[in-house]
Amino acid sequence: MTEKPAGEKPAKNFRKGSLIKVNRQAYEQSLEALASDQSSNEYIYEGPGEILAIKENYCQVRWRKPVPDVWLKLDQLENWS
Repeated sequence: MTEKPAGEKPAKNFRKGSLIKVNRQAYEQSLEALASDQSSNEYIYEGPGEILAIKENYCQVRWRKPVPDVWLKLDQLENWS
């Protein structure tokens, strides 16, 4: 039984050290955005952020700015290019 239920998205292939940015549409509609400061900074949408650790559906991201590391859901992230 390796079939996935209908509507379930496949896992994204992120790993430690991957460069990412936040998908604005996915983040702004999330519970995490509602619990955070309403004035999110543009740097999270422009990237790059570096993945430091992955645990289940979340990853720890470090930005190239003097700001704290954050934990975000994998489905809110996309590869930085």
